[in-house]
Amino acid sequence: MAPQPAIRSKQMEKTINGIPTQVVCTEFSNYIFIVLTQYGKIGTLLSITPDTRSGDISVPMFTTRVLLGKDEPLTHVYAKNVTTFVSQESGNRPVLLGLSLKDNSAETMKTVKDMIKGCQVW
Repeated sequence: MAPQPAIRSKQMEKTINGIPTQVVCTEFSNYIFIVLTQYGKIGTLLSITPDTRSGDISVPMFTTRVLLGKDEPLTHVYAKNVTTFVSQESGNRPVLLGLSLKDNSAETMKTVKDMIKGCQVW
């Protein structure tokens, strides 16, 4: 039996509205790292962490923080929207997200979420 790799990773590429889009999902022991790019680079790096202080577990709370890149309100909204389910499905692990998109439309957001589900490593 072959040993399991210490770090699992999957990637996918798809053209969304005529723009090649890549998704790479990598699982580490304490967090999930996702890169969403239409430029071929990591772009803005964000940390999305579940808020453990929330008393009501039926309403998940997440904190986003820009580690590198532009700190814009829409970046935080987009990051929470595309990664909340990843944290929940992976046992509330934090997510590091590299975000570099040309097209921020709702259609792109839906397709990117489906791509992330297709790259599931958690």
